[in-house]
Amino acid sequence: MSPTQLHRFRPRLADALTRYTRPQFLADLGAGLTVGIVALPLAMAFAIASGVKPEAGIFTAIIAGFLISALGGSHVQIGGPAGAFIVIVYGIVERYGLANLLIATSLAGILLFLLGLFKLGALVRYIPVSIVIGFTNGIAVLIGLSQVKDFLGLQIDKLPADFFTQIAVLARHVHTLNLAAVVIGAACLATVVLWPKSYRMDVAPVGIRAHLRRWAAHMPGTIVALVGATLATVLLDLPVETIGSRFGGIPQSLPAFELPEFSWATAKQLLIPTITIALLGAIESLLCARVADNLTELPRHDPNQELMAQGVANFVAPFFGGIPATGTIARTVTNVRAGAASPVAGMVHAATLLVIVLVAAPLALHVPLAALAGILMFVAWNMGEWREFARLKHFLLPYRTVMLGTFFLTVVFDLTIAVEVGLLLACAFFIWRMSALFTVKPHSQGPLPAGVQVFELFGSLFFGAVGKIEELPARLAPDTRVLVLEMHRMISMDTSGLDALEQLHRVLHRQGIVLLLAEVNPQPLGLIRRSGFEATLGPDCIVPKVADAVGGAGPGPSSDADGTWPQI
Repeated sequence: MSPTQLHRFRPRLADALTRYTRPQFLADLGAGLTVGIVALPLAMAFAIASGVKPEAGIFTAIIAGFLISALGGSHVQIGGPAGAFIVIVYGIVERYGLANLLIATSLAGILLFLLGLFKLGALVRYIPVSIVIGFTNGIAVLIGLSQVKDFLGLQIDKLPADFFTQIAVLARHVHTLNLAAVVIGAACLATVVLWPKSYRMDVAPVGIRAHLRRWAAHMPGTIVALVGATLATVLLDLPVETIGSRFGGIPQSLPAFELPEFSWATAKQLLIPTITIALLGAIESLLCARVADNLTELPRHDPNQELMAQGVANFVAPFFGGIPATGTIARTVTNVRAGAASPVAGMVHAATLLVIVLVAAPLALHVPLAALAGILMFVAWNMGEWREFARLKHFLLPYRTVMLGTFFLTVVFDLTIAVEVGLLLACAFFIWRMSALFTVKPHSQGPLPAGVQVFELFGSLFFGAVGKIEELPARLAPDTRVLVLEMHRMISMDTSGLDALEQLHRVLHRQGIVLLLAEVNPQPLGLIRRSGFEATLGPDCIVPKVADAVGGAGPGPSSDADGTWPQI
């Protein structure tokens, strides 16, 4: 591949800074501070739910979030740990351990960078929406289920990764329910649900109530719930598990650079986790960037540059104890609604989190895990496209099968299997649908000379549709001397279709019937000529119009009295 075919590495930040103004900086500063506050509880919650320490989520939001904004292809996208990765990371940690998670994340970063470098970002858009909705809803269900333990305060040392085993373990320990944890979790969930959302506010509020709601929305509901639950836990001395009691608190500094132990033997075992992280990261980041494009008047994102930035971020973050990162829709929408004008806002968001860690990390000791569980319950509910289940009745069987199949496979097995099977089902249904669209119909426009039959081909003649060509000899009348295939509505043909035509010619030749092709489109005609089939048919067997074929029908294919029909 020549260098000109590689994507040029040019972050959107470089374009934004060429005409950067003071008002834009002030807008980015305000948006970055807002998103940083929103990101703090989510980063901790996502890390804990993923089976790692809370600081891993914060470090990921700081390091990966900064790199994604500084190097990315979107003006306003915010990167960091995401809810979609919770189930994936938890499963990898359970099966391979934390060290191998870090290696898989770095390898996924390399894969993401290569996807962008070789301009493969657009390929992510070819994943059917039914698969995306299916695995998104499946992940949302698993996130919600994983939070039941802390939401109810159940005394379980380690929750297994398997769906049915999780349900069984939760059922066995339901008698250990902690009422205080339930109250805190429910109160936090209600607060986050009912608190005004900045991304739902009117740009120009009218009336005192609207202004009050807009003012309240400047303080995220997640922070209100977290602060309230922490104060209640401390002041009332509630008997609930906290970040301090489980993890011993959060370090008041960034971790040192550390290389995980790496070997090719280990890397081979991590192939599936690496592909899973890269695939999910690419899908989530580009979907998020497309959502952001629809909310702003800024230039549309560059998918390949975005993937390269995601690759750099995921490669670097594990060296500081970080977990997989991608674009996050909730924080990106908050960033847009807060007035972000450039990638500087995302960099400010990372700096805000860094300041919080350096100044206020000890305060996290008393944060109850039930509060974070309540917040994640809301995240899981918001993440799912639940209305799509009710809309299934409006769609055909292929869509229903792919979506429900991907959903159940995600819940019962894992995302990789779900996407693989979903893609196979989608491909199978696509082949079935395309083969159904290919039709062979008898010519119905006016009478034909004796012994001549004309069939019209519609659609694409490919490997899934060749059966309709193979059955043509059985549809011919006994006195047929000439078969004309009218092909101007046949838009394309693959080598299997060409082979079917060659076999049809051989069968007809043995029966003494001439095969003519009329009005052949450029793509099939080019394949016919390159393969040598035109020479096999004869120079006069491909004609511009059907009338040219049927107009000179003579006494039979063996007659050459007037030279009308070619010899066979």
